[in-house]
Amino acid sequence: MRKFVIVLLTALLNSLLLSAQKTPSGNPADFKVKTCLHSVSYLGIWRGQTPLTVDEFLVKAKELGYDGVMLVAKRPHVSPHDYDKAARARLKAKIDSLGLTLVGLAGYTDFTAGIDKPGIPNAEIQATWVGEIAELAKDLGTNMVRIFTGYERPDVPFDKQYAEVVAGLKMSGKLAAEHGVSLAVQNHHDIALHHDAMYWLLKEVNMPNVLTGWDAWSPVLEGLTLEQQRESILKMKPFIINTIVADYVTLPRFTYVNNLTNYQAEQPVMRAVPVGQGIIDYKNWMNTLKEIGYQGWVVYEMCEVLDGGGSIENLDKTAKIFLDYMKQF
Repeated sequence: MRKFVIVLLTALLNSLLLSAQKTPSGNPADFKVKTCLHSVSYLGIWRGQTPLTVDEFLVKAKELGYDGVMLVAKRPHVSPHDYDKAARARLKAKIDSLGLTLVGLAGYTDFTAGIDKPGIPNAEIQATWVGEIAELAKDLGTNMVRIFTGYERPDVPFDKQYAEVVAGLKMSGKLAAEHGVSLAVQNHHDIALHHDAMYWLLKEVNMPNVLTGWDAWSPVLEGLTLEQQRESILKMKPFIINTIVADYVTLPRFTYVNNLTNYQAEQPVMRAVPVGQGIIDYKNWMNTLKEIGYQGWVVYEMCEVLDGGGSIENLDKTAKIFLDYMKQF
């Protein structure tokens, strides 16, 4: 009897955790800007970027004035390999003591990796990893894990790769649900990048806790017009639980063609700039999120080589610009 009650209470708790991730209500009055800083902004992975430890980052986010944080769920920040139960309790206590909300963990997945090597159950392996991150998220007091789909591999049939992503998401969703966690599938990797494809994918996966983190920069780099960007939000409305903000400028690239004494255009390189100073119209994006009654967080990341360099002073200054920018919504 006691075991049955424990199982019942656990199921109820997980149900409550899942229900806390609210999709858009359709009522603009439910839209409220809740600012979150992504720890990738101080991870040190981009050229010149100053790295902070997790504790240093948490203090920084609080000092800057953010309401919440998203933590990178891999080394050198919060990897399940490095955080046992005691370490998780200490980290949760640190977050709580600062009055911050842990909005979610950022998981890094690629369900098509290794698909050209039959016999290696890569999707199963990655789904197990997502399950580990979901348990970590629960222990830290959050119920959302951001993940990706998969990059396309050459010489492998598209439908084989697509099916692997579907299988990986279903296995991941099942494991995450055991911990009361929702998965926010970001429009980042090749497969299902466009909103029509992502909508189809999530409908096919058909799990209540496999939803989306829908970002503006991908539709812009896809070449979508402002109206098409707006339409992408309207289309994805049933699934949106997160959005990550980053702004960029385009730097053209050319290679010299010697025998023509001329230049050939190549793909431009993107560089990060403060929000509102790049190519992305965030007024259009945020106003559309407001229109659909978006109820999630607005997460800010500095996730490229940054204009002005990666010094702590420039990172802080850029992070503050985001907070000022969001006051208009």
